[in-house]
Amino acid sequence: MSENRGAAVRYESVQKSYDGETLVVKNLNLDIARGEFLTMLGPSGSGKTTCLMMLAGFEPATHGEIFLNDRPINNVPPHKRGIGMVFQNYALFPHMTVAENLAFPLQVRGISKADQSSRVQRALDMVELGTFGSRRPAQLSGGQQQRVAVARALVFDPELVLMDEPLGALDKQLREQMQYEIKHIHENLGVTIVYVTHDQTEALTMSDRVAVFNDGVIQQLSTPDALYESPQNSFVAQFIGENNKLNGTVTSVEGTTCGVEVGTGIHLKADPVNISGVGSKTTLSLRPERVELQPEAPMENMVDGHIEELIYLGDHIRVRMNVAGNDEFVVKVRNRGQRRKIAEGETVKIGWAASDCKALDAVA
Repeated sequence: MSENRGAAVRYESVQKSYDGETLVVKNLNLDIARGEFLTMLGPSGSGKTTCLMMLAGFEPATHGEIFLNDRPINNVPPHKRGIGMVFQNYALFPHMTVAENLAFPLQVRGISKADQSSRVQRALDMVELGTFGSRRPAQLSGGQQQRVAVARALVFDPELVLMDEPLGALDKQLREQMQYEIKHIHENLGVTIVYVTHDQTEALTMSDRVAVFNDGVIQQLSTPDALYESPQNSFVAQFIGENNKLNGTVTSVEGTTCGVEVGTGIHLKADPVNISGVGSKTTLSLRPERVELQPEAPMENMVDGHIEELIYLGDHIRVRMNVAGNDEFVVKVRNRGQRRKIAEGETVKIGWAASDCKALDAVA
């Protein structure tokens, strides 16, 4: 995002504790640009939802200050922050029609009846439900109810919209469809969106940037491609996408490459991202699709892999192997219409580039 757009949201040294002892959010400093789609991603208990609730005003910060458009809002009640909110359970009023649900946030803000009608219709058109205003929530599908919830969050033209696991109740196909719809709405309106999820596919699909949380701390704040291609520690590498890991010891460091011994006498080359130096323990991170099965030309890293299992998945074949003592090592082979002549129980050569193999902090 362009830095000259300024920060719509700013967390300054924000901490949160529920019991006065354990911090669930630890010294958070984060700027969110105007018009940005930022996702807070992490496992349950990582602190991401608490950060969203503090921004919404439903939870007070124990320490630090939160700013909205350079205005401190710690002491501003939720209904005066001017923030749109979308929840996982939709939170629609069942006794109201769709149009009445959308009109409600306009009524509490004192918008005239005439203006309410035009705004409601515009919001419904935005989510392609222009003819559904007279229906009640119970007459809608789950996906339609979620669209209404999104429209209600946008109907009063907020500068900031918060979304808390909004697609968690939908089935896989509908969830994927809604990801693109929300992304396109954001692109068309330019509103700032802060989105919370534990689903890394959602985060990679929709976001301008992703803040990966664990144990109350942002582990990495990057664009989706940087998170996937260049994880800064082993937690991020393992949490974002599928990943092979090999534990070893650093034997050399030369510029942009380090040598690592894994298993017994297997020497590999890797990108030294997060290591302490020669003699330190490290965990190598390697994406399954970056591994070549039976490479036609020599590669920087070449090892033997014993095929444990072959799974046909349509667009690719998943090959589970034993490599350097790790029997959960996975290679993804693209389906080009001709299956390679490999079979379970065989030992074959595999290879990969040093730059695709990240030497990170050691994990068990």
